[in-house]
Amino acid sequence: MLYINNNDEILENDSVTIKTGNRSYLYGDGVFESIRIIKGEPINLANHISRMLEGAKRIKMRPPSFFDEDFFRTRIIELIQKSAISDGGKCRISIDRSSGGTFKPESNEVEFYIEVYPTEISKFELNQKGIEVDIYTDLKKQKNTLSNFKTKNCLVYILAAITAKEKGLDDYLITNETGGILESSSANLFVVSNGVLYTPGLEEGCLAGTMRMQIINLAIANGIKVYECNILPQNLLVADEIFLTNAITGITWVSGYRTKRYFNTTSAKLIDLLNQKWN
Repeated sequence: MLYINNNDEILENDSVTIKTGNRSYLYGDGVFESIRIIKGEPINLANHISRMLEGAKRIKMRPPSFFDEDFFRTRIIELIQKSAISDGGKCRISIDRSSGGTFKPESNEVEFYIEVYPTEISKFELNQKGIEVDIYTDLKKQKNTLSNFKTKNCLVYILAAITAKEKGLDDYLITNETGGILESSSANLFVVSNGVLYTPGLEEGCLAGTMRMQIINLAIANGIKVYECNILPQNLLVADEIFLTNAITGITWVSGYRTKRYFNTTSAKLIDLLNQKWN
């Protein structure tokens, strides 16, 4: 049996656990984080909580001062143990504005919701078969003060993922309004050319991914140069490698963009370093 924590009420995760009037459900009024569990422990939690709380403040919520890493770690571990997850898993934390009001809320106070799920493995594994991607052109992601955070307004990502499936692709790359490539429907983007990593800068409007920052730090610590910059379609065509990163899968290597084909030497090296860090 799996369990969730709905604002400090522990419930079995086998029926309705979200209350009527939840503003996240009604209006997408919230922020969230997806966190990897390795050997029964949530990893990189401090960075997740920091980004989530900053995102909550950006959308004018008022999370209490005791919402910190220790507060959420205690509750995540409780759910992990109660749900008998002893090895690999994943956790999702949501902070939503308290119920009440319509587009104009009655309060800016918050509620939280935590859920945990087991996974089959307790380490990061590189995909054996590379994925095929292209650029999503139907919608652009706007550059604004919310671009770097995981809010619950995710339609551009959802539609990109659906359209990629319709086109027989594994994923689409999302661009900003000036044509810069930001990320995929579920991950940050890295391009490798001549042994150097390039990734979109936060000022371009990409998500400030927690795994993105881990990979940047690991690369620099191991003598690999990293540049945060604008990435354009022509950069993909001259790259040696492309890979995607997120907190749950770690690294996913891309084998093809249109007619271009790629290797996975750098992504394989980095995922080994990532597993050394967390195991």
